[in-house]
Amino acid sequence: MSVTVIVGTQWGDEGKGKITDLLARDMDMVVRYQGGNNAGHTVVIKERTFKLHLVPSGIFYPNVTCVIGNGVVLDLAGLLGEIKSLKEAGFSLNNLKISSQAHVIFPYHRDLDAAQEQTHEAGRIGTTNRGIGPCYVDKFNRRGIRVGDFLHPEVFRQKLEWNLKEKSFLLNSFYKMDVAYDLEEIRKEYLGYFGLLKEYVAEESSVVVNEAISVNKRILMEGAQGTMLDVDHGTYPYVTSSNPVSGGACCGAGFGPQEIDEVIGVVKAYVTRVGGGPFPTEIAGGVGDELRERGGEYGTTTGRPRRCGWFDGVVMRHAANVNGLTQLAITKMDVLDSFEKIKVCAAYEKEGQVIRDFPTDIARLEGCRPVYEELPGWRQDISKLTDYSQLPANAKKYLDKLAELAEARVTLISVGAERGQIIRI
Repeated sequence: MSVTVIVGTQWGDEGKGKITDLLARDMDMVVRYQGGNNAGHTVVIKERTFKLHLVPSGIFYPNVTCVIGNGVVLDLAGLLGEIKSLKEAGFSLNNLKISSQAHVIFPYHRDLDAAQEQTHEAGRIGTTNRGIGPCYVDKFNRRGIRVGDFLHPEVFRQKLEWNLKEKSFLLNSFYKMDVAYDLEEIRKEYLGYFGLLKEYVAEESSVVVNEAISVNKRILMEGAQGTMLDVDHGTYPYVTSSNPVSGGACCGAGFGPQEIDEVIGVVKAYVTRVGGGPFPTEIAGGVGDELRERGGEYGTTTGRPRRCGWFDGVVMRHAANVNGLTQLAITKMDVLDSFEKIKVCAAYEKEGQVIRDFPTDIARLEGCRPVYEELPGWRQDISKLTDYSQLPANAKKYLDKLAELAEARVTLISVGAERGQIIRI
């Protein structure tokens, strides 16, 4: 078996981009298997910072084939902008492939996203208004337009015409917006995008992946968002519109689950989330503000300040269960350097009952209070350390606690933003 899956174990923003970039140099292929440009992965290479939204984080290694899988939804203009900026930085992108089965985001998807978010009755969930959810709705409603449809201009035109009629009616009649779409203008615009991307398109991306598996190539599956934003296993409805969990890699790239060898859970040493929804260990002000500033906790895609809180072991246990974690990559350990005491939530308490399994029904989750264990901090700068043996004893105890809660071994520890600031065990 040759497939490793990287998953976020919290509400996203755990540092998956850095871990993917680190592991990619030993891989033959990196596949992005779900999500869209509503997620961002940050990779710091010396003095340069790269913010990736659609291109897999292995793109910095020319010998690594990078595949945007069929489970991803694509903003073509955004992807072209990303490709342009990477080329200007000196990367050829000759190693990039795009699945012809990936669905495409259109202007009406973004308009629907914004309209739904502004409708109080539907409940605001804090989306990025990038059209991700409505695009996935069209996919599962069998109304979607895929990259491969551009190869058949008349088929594309027919699908686009039908979608424009339906979405215009919905936006104008139900959401009371005033929109008018020009069929020919959008058709030409998107065929133009496709013309610039055509050289990267793989008609059967799952064949590319499975051929690599068949000859024991080393393959890394990269998801976006995190477990707690999974549409099935997260804090629904405050979730994304796809499956970031490890099982989503099989559907989003097109291979069988028996091929998975390792599942690496990326774990921030504390917890953050962006947007609305429950967050049991959130800290308002004080320590929460300190974590945000020390950790630079502002969204890669939107710049929104992230909500911050202590590590949540109940969330960790849930993520370990639904992903089948075999390894942990702990990120942002250095952010905790200044704290004399560090809290870890080991369980929840509600109405006198102790809850150890995460309630994905948010009505049950409401009113749950974290039960904390307090651990001593290490009060030492660990950002320059390169070996596990150099870590302070209290830092090792903290790592042991996280491993105990996840029932998985810690193999990577990030102690700074730069790609080299990492300790391997």
